[in-house]
Amino acid sequence: MAKKGKKYQDAAKLVDASKLYQVGEAIDLLKQFKVAKFDETVELHVRLGVNPKYADQQVRGAVVLPNGIGKTKRVLVFAKGEKVSEAESAGADFVGGEELAEKIRGGWMDFDVAIATPDMMGVVGKLGKILGPRGLMPNPKLGTVTMDLAKAINEAKAGKIEYRTDKAGNVHCPIGKVSFDADKILGNYQTLMDALIKAKPAAAKGQYVKSITLTATMSPSVHLVLNY
Repeated sequence: MAKKGKKYQDAAKLVDASKLYQVGEAIDLLKQFKVAKFDETVELHVRLGVNPKYADQQVRGAVVLPNGIGKTKRVLVFAKGEKVSEAESAGADFVGGEELAEKIRGGWMDFDVAIATPDMMGVVGKLGKILGPRGLMPNPKLGTVTMDLAKAINEAKAGKIEYRTDKAGNVHCPIGKVSFDADKILGNYQTLMDALIKAKPAAAKGQYVKSITLTATMSPSVHLVLNY
């Protein structure tokens, strides 16, 4: 196992591994660590009491974080006709149809969000094996297959993130940058947790939220009190 660096070890000394912290305390700790020289991403990891192998226990959705995530997303839109100009006016970084699909098949992936109008799904559907594993496939349930392109693009640029349980029932999401004011990180945290609670499947039995952990890109983890 690789040895942790001195900065990481110094940061780890600030955390009581046997303690569950209130979210405000955890955010303050993350801001004290300063392990990396760059502005680290604050990440929320939640273990849910669901079994994602069953369709009725999968947790998936999207939410707009009120304070963004500290990153400007590059938005690609599949559209045609008058919807092309609508997407461009709304601030899409790339707009097109089959020519964009061909670029993607050739290995080009310089975008963070893909949005499509319903009449373009014939083109987009053929990219499923490329976009799907990367979490980039447009989906009507997530608001990325829509005729309201302006709304979808604005939400993506404003800090909309997608959440989804992995095979073990965990959700991993960015909720800001270490440089954010603590209240902005807290606001994003509460918004995402509220969305996860609201998304609880009816088929989920027993304890729904089993653990909550905050960390930054290169920092130690801080485990939170379960208030849900």
